[in-house]
Amino acid sequence: MKKDTTLQIILCLCFSLIIVGQSLAHDYIPGDKQTNPILLAGGDLHTVSDGVMPDTDILFENGRITAIGKNLPLPTGGKVIDITGYQVYPGLIAPNSTVGLIEIGQVRATNDISERGRNNPDVQTHIAYNPDSEIIPTVRSNGITTALIVPGGGLIRGRSSLINLDGWTKEDAMEKQTIGIHISWPRSSIITAWWMDETAEEQKKKNEENRRKIEKHFDNAKSYYIARKADPNLKIDSRLEAMLTVFDRTLPVFIHADDLRQIEQAVDFANKYDLRLIIVGGREAWKTAELLKENDIPVMLGSTQRMPMRSDDDYDLSYRLPVLLRDAGVKFCIGLNGGSWSSWGTRNLPFMAGQAVAFGLDYEEALRSLTLSTAEILGVEKEIGSLEIGKKATLIVSSGDILDQLTNHVTHMYIEGREVNLDSKQKELYRKYDKKIERRAKSALSTN
Repeated sequence: MKKDTTLQIILCLCFSLIIVGQSLAHDYIPGDKQTNPILLAGGDLHTVSDGVMPDTDILFENGRITAIGKNLPLPTGGKVIDITGYQVYPGLIAPNSTVGLIEIGQVRATNDISERGRNNPDVQTHIAYNPDSEIIPTVRSNGITTALIVPGGGLIRGRSSLINLDGWTKEDAMEKQTIGIHISWPRSSIITAWWMDETAEEQKKKNEENRRKIEKHFDNAKSYYIARKADPNLKIDSRLEAMLTVFDRTLPVFIHADDLRQIEQAVDFANKYDLRLIIVGGREAWKTAELLKENDIPVMLGSTQRMPMRSDDDYDLSYRLPVLLRDAGVKFCIGLNGGSWSSWGTRNLPFMAGQAVAFGLDYEEALRSLTLSTAEILGVEKEIGSLEIGKKATLIVSSGDILDQLTNHVTHMYIEGREVNLDSKQKELYRKYDKKIERRAKSALSTN
């Protein structure tokens, strides 16, 4: 009897998980591989790499841009789309996103952001990525075609993957499987808030212990790297194996750090082990801009739409961070804060850049911070990030300004030449309740 009850419980749980999974999957069919040439005629091309080209055509074939110019001839079997007066941009790239890893924050079964344990360099986010996430169509609606899917939790979190937001499977959607290893740098500050139950000394001790744990892991990994070069037949350790390419600088290390002291410690750490460092977050990167520029370290900024970090900071400091880094000559892109918020929050990315324009950043620089600058930091600038002949046809068309919340309206999206369905659950709900209002208005008129 007990065995039967246990079996029933297990079957019920499995059935529940299947139902939850199906209910959270979107119904939009991924785009077909491009088979015929497509000519977008008469749009204003924001190339990013070569300025704006008004009233210009762009032709792409087999997923690649093949021609840019005025009055381009249409190849045999091609399709022409008149987009006169519309704006054409490279697809926007979202860094530090968790879209596809989490659906509902309070439902543990839909949250796959973090792995158990403190050190997981062998974790790869593409394995957990869900291409059927209900959130993805909403994110695409604002012009985001590609996202760096970043792991959370722990000290050494794991490896990120760059994924296009359309495809039957994660393999279909893959832009680049492994981008870099991510580390959460331990705090340097002491928290004095009412909810902190650790003393200042306990916090200092814990922070120092965590820094030592990271260094110990890198010491072990460096020794393993040297041993593997000397003896390729050495017994494989999957966690250390995952770190080999950081020591020959093939793979960058993304260190998530906001505080000035954290950033300075991260730079010292990277120099000690001769690593390619990218700072993620960087809320106080402007304070140590000279150090970052001197070491050629780019910054992947977190959200610029948030409160100041410190009580005595200027109210608009977060909004001005892109300008401060630009003026200091530090390479940067605009991203997200990470964690569960950066799943749904990914859709707001273009408006963060638009806000930066309102606080002093040039428009073209703001657009670059979501496209080519991001691609350069991630090492994929030869494939995406700008409208250039030979690059992938990953681009968007909007009837208005893509960075403006009021006029942003994406009408066409192509990922590697595949036309992407731009519908979403939110648009379906809008149409549904718009019809309800229309019917009620008609009913009221007929009654009167």
